[in-house]
Amino acid sequence: MDLIKELNKEALAKEVPQVDIGDTVRVHVKVKEGSRERIQVFEGTVIAKKHGGIEETITVRRISYGVGVEKVFPLHSPSIETIQVVRSGAVRRAKLYYLRGRVGKSAKIKEKL
Repeated sequence: MDLIKELNKEALAKEVPQVDIGDTVRVHVKVKEGSRERIQVFEGTVIAKKHGGIEETITVRRISYGVGVEKVFPLHSPSIETIQVVRSGAVRRAKLYYLRGRVGKSAKIKEKL
């Protein structure tokens, strides 16, 4: 078990910001297209956090051209450049799956001060 823990420590990302449920985040992801590499930005609301340690993931949701888009990002992935917290949300749930059925003002989350 100690060997597994040591391997996980080495693979953990150095600096991961404190991301909570309900936060609006901007995730910068490295995208490879052929021989070129660029950074793509995905901004949305964190609706779920799962697992922990090396397998920790966040699910980010945004509305793009009237269609809800969700992406799951592993926090310690080498393809993630940075994660910026744009604003903190005040929510009382661990999973915000109820936002999937809402559009417009009803899908708004209050800001934590």
